[in-house]
Amino acid sequence: MSQPKAMNLRFPDPAQRAAIEAAARQEGVSLQEYILSAAYARATAVEARFLDAFSESMSRSGDAFGEGAETADATGPGDERRAAELAARRGLEEQERGHAA
Repeated sequence: MSQPKAMNLRFPDPAQRAAIEAAARQEGVSLQEYILSAAYARATAVEARFLDAFSESMSRSGDAFGEGAETADATGPGDERRAAELAARRGLEEQERGHAA
């Protein structure tokens, strides 16, 4: 198995590289490990923020659908409404038969 290649770290700003190297030395890790750790921390922070926002969205949606279901149950079709719908349907069918004849 071949040896893994090292990251090619190029910094256009020498002061930026020096600052990152100093931070890596202070943490006691290599420059590559410091950069990878920082990238991982940022990615997981973004993921956590996304998941929090998604959970809030799901909660709002659940509340909205819950309210809609309660409203639908309270005003849903009862026996009277069903009878009225059937009567209306029969009336339309009779009109259609009358026009066809």
